[in-house]
Amino acid sequence: MNYATQYHIGNNQHTRKETAKAIASTVGRVRPLDATTKRRKRGTKRQTAVRTDSHVANGLLKCTFLPKLAMAQPVQACKNMAKTERDFYQSLSNLAEHYRIEPMSSKAYPYPYNLTLAMWDLETQLKRTNINSDNLQLVQDSKKTYFISEERYDTGTTLYYIPVVPLYTMLHDKKRKHTAQLLLSVCCYLYHVADIPYYRQENSYMYWTYEMHRDWIEQDEETDATETYVNELNKADFIGDRMERKLFSRKNLDVFEQRLSGLACRDTFDNECHRVACDAFALYKEYPQASVFRNAPVNEQDPYEDDYDKQVIGMEKYISFIADTKGWLYESLIDSINNEFNEYGGMEEPSIIKPFDGSANITTSTLDFENRLFALLDDLCGLLYDYKTIKK
Repeated sequence: MNYATQYHIGNNQHTRKETAKAIASTVGRVRPLDATTKRRKRGTKRQTAVRTDSHVANGLLKCTFLPKLAMAQPVQACKNMAKTERDFYQSLSNLAEHYRIEPMSSKAYPYPYNLTLAMWDLETQLKRTNINSDNLQLVQDSKKTYFISEERYDTGTTLYYIPVVPLYTMLHDKKRKHTAQLLLSVCCYLYHVADIPYYRQENSYMYWTYEMHRDWIEQDEETDATETYVNELNKADFIGDRMERKLFSRKNLDVFEQRLSGLACRDTFDNECHRVACDAFALYKEYPQASVFRNAPVNEQDPYEDDYDKQVIGMEKYISFIADTKGWLYESLIDSINNEFNEYGGMEEPSIIKPFDGSANITTSTLDFENRLFALLDDLCGLLYDYKTIKK
């Protein structure tokens, strides 16, 4: 698929309603945006204390404020109250059993406040017990009323780009050779099993992003920096091809456990590499065929449509192996990627939708794999970045 033509990078004159958040660069560890909403500073002078008589009971502190009835308005439109309540509590029972939570007793309250109260309690408990809980809906079709829950992994608008140049350099460092070989097994797992895209593959988004930059350099007027730019691009291609041949060999997976048990850690960096490799190996053994895209949402948007507000950033665009996370080439790549992503209306993120409509088989799938995999990518990117810092 030719990403160079279907994704418009550059100036765009469309009038837009809302854009996706800016994407954080992968400097150091991959991380989300560090900008936060500014709050008013608290004044140093306190208000004069006003107290009630000491004999007044502290009853207010023991009160639980229930949701307002206004929250129940969507359910008030139900025509068959008895059937709606019966379906509601049956679906509630199935959902509570699935997530192993104890719903509060709300049947004693009048309709429709009993339904509103139960939903409020459910949402509160799900957010507290399931870190991936994203949305809970009460759906009513022509046949029944039931819950639909959505679990989602929040990527935090982060670019998960794994650099291979530091690993290539580490493999030629006699002091770090064994550590590098262990990380090579980790990357081999990510390449073959987790299915992380590689920037030298023509069907990958990053391949065409690099090619686009080469075209820009070749078409621009030559300057004093042109030679430096061309050298960085050539280096990215050369090392990328060499490293892909190494990653393509599944022998690195076969000796993964052997390298893990045989590494003699000499310092903090080796210990961190060993820890990350342990996490990767455990993930590989527990999910031997799981891809990072296994729970990617289905995007039905036409990629050639110019309405960016309706398009979303595909997971293959912000997860990939790349050449390096330093230098002119990387900074230029990040600038163009951010400019493109700012034109989109949202991001694809791993998600699972579970309808509790009385079906016999409710999916037991979770986002445990994604929670651990993205944490692994974060740690691995940080190690490969730190290697250049500690290298003598």
